[in-house]
Amino acid sequence: MGLDLFDVERLLLTEAAEPPLPPQDATARDRVWDTAVKANPVLFDGPAVACGELERTGPGVLRLSWVRVTYRHYALRRVPGATALPSLFVNVVQPTDDGRVLAARMSPSTAAPGRWQLPGGSVEPPQDGAVLDEAALACQAARELAEELGVAASAEDLELCVVTRGESGSVGLTYLARPFPRQRCALTSPLQRQPSAARAANPISTPSCRWAHRTTWPVWTARTRMAASA
Repeated sequence: MGLDLFDVERLLLTEAAEPPLPPQDATARDRVWDTAVKANPVLFDGPAVACGELERTGPGVLRLSWVRVTYRHYALRRVPGATALPSLFVNVVQPTDDGRVLAARMSPSTAAPGRWQLPGGSVEPPQDGAVLDEAALACQAARELAEELGVAASAEDLELCVVTRGESGSVGLTYLARPFPRQRCALTSPLQRQPSAARAANPISTPSCRWAHRTTWPVWTARTRMAASA
């Protein structure tokens, strides 16, 4: 699986309009979405942010255009000949003070049940009058960390360490949190609550935390610091 890594010191965000969708693609999208909802009633067509374009404009500077969509938009991935915009998500590397990394487990209702991954989720569009900027993205990452692992961190404690782009074009913003005391992990329970409307399409269930091998965290930071600048 190919993965592009981008070192980033500054992220420039601009909103763009959703590209026009041919009527036949819209009809097919709705049909796919309705079928998915019947199979999994927890799905909810909440607001989300898709990635329009991602380009480097200078050393350590990325420009990212984003588009307001709903989760229904991604049903286009299952429509032959249609084009869905890449998704945009945030996640957090939460190390412990003994060099491990906390992970969350996908719930049975997701596309990858049982998979362990970094805590995170889809980016949500700003409310009326608000802006989507670097500070807002860090706040969303901190909220995901609290909701999925029960670890409280302020947005100011998170550092955007790498931007990733997968084979499907989906763009991830990975933040690095301050080390968390290992002895507190067993006493910290993830928040037990229903997923919010905006994240119901990708609900996460984390009945327990998991610690990746202690070498995972140093290797990750080494890779992000050496990410290609091209």
